[in-house]
Amino acid sequence: MDRTLAADLARLPDLLDATRRAAAEALATLDERAVVPPAPKPRDPEQASEPAPEPLPEQGLGTESALAAFRERWEPRLSASAGPRYLGFVTGGATPAALAGDWLTAAHDQNSNSSMDGGGQDLERETVGWLRELFGLSDAHTGTFVSGATMSNTTGLAIAREWLGERLGVSPAEDGAAALGPVRVLSGAPHSSIAKALSFLGLGRSSLVRVPTLPGREAVDPAALDRALADTPGPAVVVANAGTVNTVDFDDLSAVAALRPRHDFWLHTDAAFGAFAALSPDHAHLAVGLDASDSVCVDLHKWLNVPYDSAVQFTRRRDLQARVFQNAAAYLGPLGEHPDLVHLTPENSHRLRALAAWFTLRAYGRQGHREIVERNIAGARALGAALEEDAAFTLLAPVRLNVVCFTLADDPDPARLTALREAVSAEVFVTPTVHEGTAGLRAAFSNWRTTQADVRRAARALRTAAREIA
Repeated sequence: MDRTLAADLARLPDLLDATRRAAAEALATLDERAVVPPAPKPRDPEQASEPAPEPLPEQGLGTESALAAFRERWEPRLSASAGPRYLGFVTGGATPAALAGDWLTAAHDQNSNSSMDGGGQDLERETVGWLRELFGLSDAHTGTFVSGATMSNTTGLAIAREWLGERLGVSPAEDGAAALGPVRVLSGAPHSSIAKALSFLGLGRSSLVRVPTLPGREAVDPAALDRALADTPGPAVVVANAGTVNTVDFDDLSAVAALRPRHDFWLHTDAAFGAFAALSPDHAHLAVGLDASDSVCVDLHKWLNVPYDSAVQFTRRRDLQARVFQNAAAYLGPLGEHPDLVHLTPENSHRLRALAAWFTLRAYGRQGHREIVERNIAGARALGAALEEDAAFTLLAPVRLNVVCFTLADDPDPARLTALREAVSAEVFVTPTVHEGTAGLRAAFSNWRTTQADVRRAARALRTAAREIA
């Protein structure tokens, strides 16, 4: 064994303790750090601001040296995305239990795809069952962990592709996507990952057909969807939204499902973070009808507050899922009635992602995660109200759940919004968007740490920056 590696093995408890101290210090200082650190300024204006890559060491100096180098060279440049005022994208943090579960995930280093080493598979199935119950899905849905919403949407649409083949008497898994002929995928306000998935699956971005939405909304117009399906020859795929990224708008899932007696379509619902509305009695009506979906996408490193990367996909047609992703090798178990996880996703290997989710669900239960969801919703409403009261801002949409979509009331051009976003980046991080042709910003609340004090701090920073820009 390499001498440095052997020395690290001998000191492993001390090294893990040093790593624990470094992690604890990073988390303890989240409130004081810049949410997005300023980029380092080069001494020479002609030089790049990024540090020059260091050469790979020929002889390593061990974990302690690597930890010290990381803390000096890279840690100061990392954003405080685990913290309470990182409101860009839709980013959760990691609850204490989820962090513990993720550390143990690495320590046990399981590839949980095979029944020959079945403990991990069983833990994942138990966790999927808890999540299914959390979101109000029936036992008809089976689920599997994947890396994120993009892979969850891709997996769901891959199953939909095979369903199209079943309706047409072919198998894209065997014969290729070309065997389907032209395909139509209908959606009102699809997330960008839908087009990416269609490209990846060989169906093509041009197969995505935008259906008109309700006036002033991102929710699909059911009547327009009815007409679009009537104009679509043969079976189709409908992608519904349970929480759009810009304004957290929800399609009427029950109304969409009610079109099935007249039209032949697979219903895939992108509920990446909107599925969590089911946890709040005041907002659960938004997710009504989710169970009618043939496949469902839910992201977990958003509102479940588990570390990246983690998501789950559900489907009613596990048989088609296994037909798409089955993998034949002597060392793999057979498909059978309960196929190994290796037969259900594009990955032949995946870490035991379910453990972090299992930990946080076991530790805090439905009630604890409901509290996080409702506190985040209250925070979004408070920030929306604060900006609406300020003449410098205008809301681009109502605050329906956990996202505030807003812009400058006077001259909201992208350059001014970029200046505003950069001016507040030490205090709060928001991301740019365009809504109905108007450039704007989004503040998305999904971190378990965020409180009303953080909302007030974010609002104050935005107000101050708006005055300076004006």
